[in-house]
Amino acid sequence: MTVENRLYRGLEIYPLVFSHRPPGASHGHNQDDGFDAAVRIQEPSAAMGISRSRVFRISPNAPFQSAGDARRASIAYAENMIDSCPQARTFLD
Repeated sequence: MTVENRLYRGLEIYPLVFSHRPPGASHGHNQDDGFDAAVRIQEPSAAMGISRSRVFRISPNAPFQSAGDARRASIAYAENMIDSCPQARTFLD
């Protein structure tokens, strides 16, 4: 699996998309159930390899219909969070 990230205002955004209903013993992934989303916002890796990050879950009223919708929503959510924070790095504390 390739992890895609996006650099926005000096922070890395990693959209996290997963099945709305986790697979159980009796069934596998069912894409008809929709998708949930979260996003990890992280400082770029420092020379020492230490960077702060946080994961935020996106809570819509209903699951997203497609993985693409969930991915786009997680990116928009992160960008909005970064834009609305007076100092973008403070919400990582």
